[in-house]
Amino acid sequence: MKKKQKKRYVCSECGAVFPTWAGRCPRCGAWHSIQEETPTANSISFKDVNLPEPVSIEGFKTIEEERILLPDRELNRLLGGGIVKGSLILMGGEPGIGKSTLWLQQSQLLQGKKVLYIAGEENQQQVKSRMVRIGPLKSELYLTEETQVPAIEAMIRQLRPDLVVIDSIQTLTHPDIDGLPGTPSQIRQAAQSLQNIAKELNIPIVIIGHITKEGVLAGPKELEHVVDVVLYFEGERSGIFRQLRSVKNRFGPAFETVIYEMTSSGLKPVDPSVFLDDHSRHTSGVARAIAIEGTRPMWIEVQALVSTSYFGTPQRSIVGYDPRRVQMLIAVIEKRMGIRVGSNDIFVNIAGGIKVQDPAVDLAIVVAIVSSFLNKPVEVKNFFVGEVGLTGEVRSVPLMDARLNAVSDKGITLWVPASAKLNKAKNVNVVPIGTLQELYDKLFG
Repeated sequence: MKKKQKKRYVCSECGAVFPTWAGRCPRCGAWHSIQEETPTANSISFKDVNLPEPVSIEGFKTIEEERILLPDRELNRLLGGGIVKGSLILMGGEPGIGKSTLWLQQSQLLQGKKVLYIAGEENQQQVKSRMVRIGPLKSELYLTEETQVPAIEAMIRQLRPDLVVIDSIQTLTHPDIDGLPGTPSQIRQAAQSLQNIAKELNIPIVIIGHITKEGVLAGPKELEHVVDVVLYFEGERSGIFRQLRSVKNRFGPAFETVIYEMTSSGLKPVDPSVFLDDHSRHTSGVARAIAIEGTRPMWIEVQALVSTSYFGTPQRSIVGYDPRRVQMLIAVIEKRMGIRVGSNDIFVNIAGGIKVQDPAVDLAIVVAIVSSFLNKPVEVKNFFVGEVGLTGEVRSVPLMDARLNAVSDKGITLWVPASAKLNKAKNVNVVPIGTLQELYDKLFG
């Protein structure tokens, strides 16, 4: 007698699994996202399988990964030196942020390589119109609107391309799996099939996926574990700058970042110093910092506005940095510096619409808030690097020498933690500080 398979219910937004149906997902809060799913039974018995013998690690030979160099030098750096053959790359981002534009651009400008582009969200004419704006068309780029996974596998086997781009995985379906496109079961099966053919034929496959309102990739969480590389494309859709961040990379460093500018002819990588603005030279509430994203220093500008609150609860608006960390910094300013800013409305923004996670930006945020409260501008030649502790001490951060080298020969003043050990740099005035009170006395006293 066959054992009856139990049904389960999976949220299409966050991938959470529940034994019963609900109208609202308890985990992510999405409405009408929980759908019924029947797990596929595994009919293979281990008694009937010849289990392989484990092999000593000394018996394996170290083989360097083969890579395909993309036309974008910055993207190659982000991936660790190009795309590894046979790898599976997942790229997520909000709709309209530029995911398709980036990979259409790479597919079109990749010379001497055959590319298969699966356009599940647009027809071939729409894709071609977009590519004409990017540049001249090439004959080795193949387009298809096919969304059935077995048919896509057959195309890959027949064409044997050097690169495959799936746009997007939420449009793919497998006939052996129940459910609509975009459901967790369909996404899971599609990703598994693509991984198998990528490893078998040694062909790199790029998967484009959407993210939920919480900022995570839509679909089951194990999707990120299946792939070799996970990239996130971020930025304000109303702005011109985009930030491509790697959060997982089996073949190179993770947490690297590339900044792009959206132009009429596609996305172009830009220098991180593009976010600095000389117009803020004599304006209070502006401070500059050297942040590290991955291994690359970035010049960023922190803007703060402290104004009188006309409501019972002061407003807090933070863009581009962790809001909870900014709340902590406000409390430290009040307690350790004796500056009563907590009853005011406070707005903090990282200029350029980018997001920064480096705690070394703490010091610049404190300076910007205090500068705005006192209405005293800070000279733009000053850069601030340091993590702020709850006791008001300025703590050292990693890669201090890399930050120093980024501003070498620029004629600036770099405020750093007193505990930081730095090499000498040309034309850089280094000011060590141990506490926020010491910073206040030297900068605003």
